[in-house]
Amino acid sequence: MSGQVPRKTVFAFIGPAVIGLALVGIAPLLYALWTSLHFYNLTKLRRVEFIGLENYWTVLTDEVFWQAMGRTFFLLGTALPLQIALGLGIALVLHQPGLTLVKTLARLSLVLPMATTYAVVGLLGQVMFNQKFGVVNQLLGGADINWIGDPENAFAMIIFWDVWQWTPFVALVLLAGLTMVPGEVEEAARLETKSKWTVLRYVQLPFLLPGLVAVLILRTADTLKLFDMVFTLTRGGPGSSTEFISLMIQRVGFRGFDQGLASAQAIILLIITIVLAQIYIRVFYKEV
Repeated sequence: MSGQVPRKTVFAFIGPAVIGLALVGIAPLLYALWTSLHFYNLTKLRRVEFIGLENYWTVLTDEVFWQAMGRTFFLLGTALPLQIALGLGIALVLHQPGLTLVKTLARLSLVLPMATTYAVVGLLGQVMFNQKFGVVNQLLGGADINWIGDPENAFAMIIFWDVWQWTPFVALVLLAGLTMVPGEVEEAARLETKSKWTVLRYVQLPFLLPGLVAVLILRTADTLKLFDMVFTLTRGGPGSSTEFISLMIQRVGFRGFDQGLASAQAIILLIITIVLAQIYIRVFYKEV
């Protein structure tokens, strides 16, 4: 056919992307899978031997690993609902008619937390929550609260920063879903009932579900692998109170030099993330 694009042209366009994806994503994953099946300690490079699923068995029977997973899921179960609730509230407010200039400025301000890197957020937290010189204690009337050195306070601080940084992302995604609602349908629903909950449940929610699923998948994956902000803020401390699974993998692989065990932990974390993503899709896409 005269209008058919030559196969070489197609490969020329998509080839670099496929090669880049293979080098950046697939190759490291295959290498991690290979490493997880071997005894591979950086302090004993001459002794790299195949041990099958022994690393996985060690991880699955390790109480410290499950404690780190428990802390990670507690963070997920606390921060994610707060982000969705606050993000939905912000999206509904910005979706109201009128105040165009104010809403435009608000949308622009929502981009700032997302544009701040995790490491910078952690360093900012160290300054703001410093026990002696931090602005937070100063705003509390010169209180002497040990935010970073107390286990419960440190955990709460990480939740606060994660919610602060990623609630705007949730709000913008849900706001995009609200803009897809037909204006005449929404207006008719508001004339039929004064209940905002009824309008949200039966008119707006069906258009929010695709964005909500995307938020659940992306934020779950990000939270499970959260590292930079926590590492710069608490280093996993005090003690192990904020040592989430990503920090444990880093500790085992780069401070304990056991690459095989760390790779097995990372593969298990990847499997858990994929399973959760499938659950979100199956549960919420039934509604769609």
